[in-house]
Amino acid sequence: MVEAIRIDPTRPLVVCDADEVLLRFIVGLESFLERHDCFLDLTSFRIHGNVKHRATGASVADEAVSELLAAFFAAETRHLDPVSGAAAALARLGERAQIVVLSNLPETARAARVENLAGHGMAYPVIAGKGPKGQIVKGLIDGIRGPVVFIDDLPPHIASVAGEAPRVHRLHFVADPRLARLLPKAADAHARIDTWPEAAAWIASR
Repeated sequence: MVEAIRIDPTRPLVVCDADEVLLRFIVGLESFLERHDCFLDLTSFRIHGNVKHRATGASVADEAVSELLAAFFAAETRHLDPVSGAAAALARLGERAQIVVLSNLPETARAARVENLAGHGMAYPVIAGKGPKGQIVKGLIDGIRGPVVFIDDLPPHIASVAGEAPRVHRLHFVADPRLARLLPKAADAHARIDTWPEAAAWIASR
Protein backbone atom coordinates (compact mmCIF):
# COMPACT_ATOMS: atom_id res chain seq x y z
CA MET A 1 0.00 0.00 0.00
CA VAL A 2 2.89 2.36 0.74
CA GLU A 3 4.20 1.90 -2.78
CA ALA A 4 0.82 2.90 -4.23
CA ILE A 5 0.84 6.32 -2.55
CA ARG A 6 2.18 9.04 -4.80
CA ILE A 7 4.20 11.66 -2.92
CA ASP A 8 5.14 14.97 -4.51
CA PRO A 9 8.76 15.63 -3.43
CA THR A 10 8.28 19.39 -3.80
CA ARG A 11 5.39 19.74 -1.30
CA PRO A 12 5.38 19.54 2.51
CA LEU A 13 4.03 16.31 3.98
CA VAL A 14 1.90 15.63 7.06
CA VAL A 15 1.87 12.01 8.26
CA CYS A 16 -0.94 11.64 10.76
CA ASP A 17 -2.15 8.84 13.01
CA ALA A 18 -5.91 8.22 13.18
CA ASP A 19 -6.91 6.78 16.57
CA GLU A 20 -7.05 9.50 19.24
CA VAL A 21 -5.74 12.01 16.70
CA LEU A 22 -8.41 12.09 13.99
CA LEU A 23 -10.90 9.60 15.43
CA ARG A 24 -12.37 9.00 18.89
CA PHE A 25 -11.06 5.47 19.28
CA ILE A 26 -11.45 5.10 23.05
CA VAL A 27 -15.06 6.36 23.13
CA GLY A 28 -15.93 3.91 20.37
CA LEU A 29 -14.16 1.07 22.15
CA GLU A 30 -15.98 1.82 25.40
CA SER A 31 -19.35 1.60 23.66
CA PHE A 32 -18.34 -1.70 22.08
CA LEU A 33 -17.15 -3.13 25.39
CA GLU A 34 -20.40 -2.16 27.09
CA ARG A 35 -22.27 -4.31 24.59
CA HIS A 36 -20.03 -7.21 25.63
CA ASP A 37 -20.61 -6.69 29.37
CA CYS A 38 -17.16 -5.19 29.89
CA PHE A 39 -15.74 -1.75 30.57
CA LEU A 40 -12.42 0.05 30.21
CA ASP A 41 -10.90 1.13 33.52
CA LEU A 42 -8.79 4.13 32.51
CA THR A 43 -6.35 4.03 35.39
CA SER A 44 -3.32 3.77 33.11
CA PHE A 45 -2.49 4.34 29.45
CA ARG A 46 -3.07 0.80 28.24
CA ILE A 47 -5.87 -1.49 27.12
CA HIS A 48 -4.68 -4.98 28.08
CA GLY A 49 -5.14 -5.26 31.83
CA ASN A 50 -7.66 -2.41 31.94
CA VAL A 51 -10.59 -4.17 30.25
CA LYS A 52 -12.74 -5.58 33.04
CA HIS A 53 -15.88 -7.66 33.43
CA ARG A 54 -18.79 -5.43 34.37
CA ALA A 55 -20.32 -8.01 36.70
CA THR A 56 -17.23 -8.72 38.79
CA GLY A 57 -14.71 -5.96 38.08
CA ALA A 58 -12.10 -8.63 37.33
CA SER A 59 -9.65 -8.02 34.51
CA VAL A 60 -10.36 -9.77 31.24
CA ALA A 61 -7.55 -12.13 30.21
CA ASP A 62 -5.10 -10.65 27.70
CA GLU A 63 -5.95 -13.22 25.02
CA ALA A 64 -9.65 -12.41 25.34
CA VAL A 65 -8.88 -8.67 25.16
CA SER A 66 -6.98 -9.26 21.92
CA GLU A 67 -10.00 -11.11 20.55
CA LEU A 68 -12.29 -8.26 21.60
CA LEU A 69 -10.01 -5.73 19.90
CA ALA A 70 -10.03 -7.76 16.69
CA ALA A 71 -13.80 -7.91 16.80
CA PHE A 72 -13.95 -4.18 17.49
CA PHE A 73 -11.83 -3.31 14.46
CA ALA A 74 -13.93 -5.62 12.30
CA ALA A 75 -17.27 -4.23 13.46
CA GLU A 76 -16.68 -0.61 14.45
CA THR A 77 -13.86 0.90 12.36
CA ARG A 78 -16.46 2.23 9.93
CA HIS A 79 -18.42 3.96 12.70
CA LEU A 80 -15.95 5.94 14.83
CA ASP A 81 -16.68 9.62 15.51
CA PRO A 82 -14.20 12.32 14.50
CA VAL A 83 -12.04 14.33 16.86
CA SER A 84 -13.34 17.88 17.06
CA GLY A 85 -11.68 20.24 14.61
CA ALA A 86 -9.61 17.57 12.85
CA ALA A 87 -11.29 17.74 9.44
CA ALA A 88 -11.24 21.53 9.27
CA ALA A 89 -7.60 21.68 10.36
CA LEU A 90 -6.45 19.13 7.80
CA ALA A 91 -8.43 20.85 5.07
CA ARG A 92 -6.57 24.08 5.77
CA LEU A 93 -3.21 22.33 5.98
CA GLY A 94 -4.02 20.47 2.78
CA GLU A 95 -4.01 23.73 0.85
CA ARG A 96 -0.22 23.73 1.28
CA ALA A 97 0.74 20.18 2.24
CA GLN A 98 -0.02 16.63 1.21
CA ILE A 99 -1.54 14.46 3.93
CA VAL A 100 -1.17 10.73 4.55
CA VAL A 101 -2.86 8.81 7.38
CA LEU A 102 -0.62 6.15 8.95
CA SER A 103 -2.73 4.05 11.28
CA ASN A 104 -1.91 0.76 12.98
CA LEU A 105 -4.89 -1.50 12.32
CA PRO A 106 -5.53 -4.77 10.51
CA GLU A 107 -5.21 -4.52 6.73
CA THR A 108 -8.69 -6.03 6.56
CA ALA A 109 -10.03 -2.90 8.27
CA ARG A 110 -8.22 -0.40 6.04
CA ALA A 111 -11.12 0.06 3.58
CA ALA A 112 -13.48 0.71 6.50
CA ARG A 113 -11.06 3.29 7.90
CA VAL A 114 -10.85 5.02 4.51
CA GLU A 115 -14.65 5.11 4.32
CA ASN A 116 -15.01 6.35 7.89
CA LEU A 117 -12.49 9.15 7.47
CA ALA A 118 -13.93 10.21 4.12
CA GLY A 119 -17.39 10.37 5.67
CA HIS A 120 -16.02 12.88 8.16
CA GLY A 121 -14.42 15.02 5.46
CA MET A 122 -10.96 13.47 5.68
CA ALA A 123 -10.52 11.68 2.36
CA TYR A 124 -6.78 11.03 2.49
CA PRO A 125 -4.61 8.02 1.62
CA VAL A 126 -4.49 5.51 4.47
CA ILE A 127 -1.63 3.14 5.26
CA ALA A 128 -2.52 0.24 7.56
CA GLY A 129 0.64 -0.17 9.60
CA LYS A 130 1.82 -2.70 12.14
CA GLY A 131 4.43 -2.13 14.80
CA PRO A 132 6.79 0.87 15.06
CA LYS A 133 6.14 3.52 12.42
CA GLY A 134 9.66 4.84 11.86
CA GLN A 135 10.55 2.64 8.90
CA ILE A 136 7.33 3.48 7.06
CA VAL A 137 7.83 7.20 7.61
CA LYS A 138 11.44 6.92 6.48
CA GLY A 139 10.27 5.32 3.24
CA LEU A 140 7.54 7.89 2.69
CA ILE A 141 9.86 10.87 2.99
CA ASP A 142 12.62 9.48 0.77
CA GLY A 143 13.34 12.20 -1.77
CA ILE A 144 11.06 14.81 -0.19
CA ARG A 145 12.76 18.18 -0.07
CA GLY A 146 10.12 20.04 1.92
CA PRO A 147 9.31 19.85 5.63
CA VAL A 148 7.57 16.79 7.10
CA VAL A 149 5.40 16.61 10.24
CA PHE A 150 4.48 13.37 12.03
CA ILE A 151 1.58 13.27 14.51
CA ASP A 152 0.79 10.41 16.89
CA ASP A 153 -0.60 9.72 20.35
CA LEU A 154 1.84 6.95 21.28
CA PRO A 155 5.38 7.78 22.47
CA PRO A 156 6.92 4.57 21.04
CA HIS A 157 5.89 5.59 17.52
CA ILE A 158 7.28 9.08 18.03
CA ALA A 159 10.53 7.56 19.29
CA SER A 160 10.63 5.23 16.29
CA VAL A 161 10.27 8.12 13.86
CA ALA A 162 12.91 10.10 15.77
CA GLY A 163 15.31 7.22 15.33
CA GLU A 164 14.60 6.42 11.68
CA ALA A 165 13.77 9.88 10.29
CA PRO A 166 15.20 12.47 12.70
CA ARG A 167 14.58 15.47 10.43
CA VAL A 168 10.81 14.99 10.77
CA HIS A 169 8.96 17.42 13.05
CA ARG A 170 7.20 15.27 15.67
CA LEU A 171 3.96 16.28 17.40
CA HIS A 172 2.51 14.34 20.33
CA PHE A 173 -1.31 14.61 20.26
CA VAL A 174 -3.80 12.82 22.55
CA ALA A 175 -7.42 13.73 21.87
CA ASP A 176 -9.25 12.08 24.78
CA PRO A 177 -8.68 14.30 27.84
CA ARG A 178 -8.77 11.29 30.19
CA LEU A 179 -5.92 9.65 28.30
CA ALA A 180 -4.08 12.95 27.95
CA ARG A 181 -3.96 13.29 31.74
CA LEU A 182 -2.37 9.85 32.03
CA LEU A 183 0.42 10.46 29.56
CA PRO A 184 3.14 13.13 29.74
CA LYS A 185 4.72 14.62 26.63
CA ALA A 186 6.69 12.05 24.69
CA ALA A 187 10.40 12.53 25.24
CA ASP A 188 11.11 12.43 21.49
CA ALA A 189 8.33 14.85 20.50
CA HIS A 190 9.11 18.43 19.55
CA ALA A 191 5.75 19.52 21.02
CA ARG A 192 2.69 18.19 22.82
CA ILE A 193 -0.65 19.70 21.76
CA ASP A 194 -4.03 18.02 22.28
CA THR A 195 -6.48 20.24 20.38
CA TRP A 196 -6.63 20.78 16.64
CA PRO A 197 -6.78 24.58 16.37
CA GLU A 198 -3.51 24.87 18.30
CA ALA A 199 -1.99 21.83 16.58
CA ALA A 200 -2.82 23.18 13.12
CA ALA A 201 -1.07 26.46 13.92
CA TRP A 202 2.03 24.60 15.13
CA ILE A 203 2.08 22.36 12.04
CA ALA A 204 1.59 25.31 9.68
CA SER A 205 4.50 27.15 11.29
CA ARG A 206 6.81 24.25 10.57
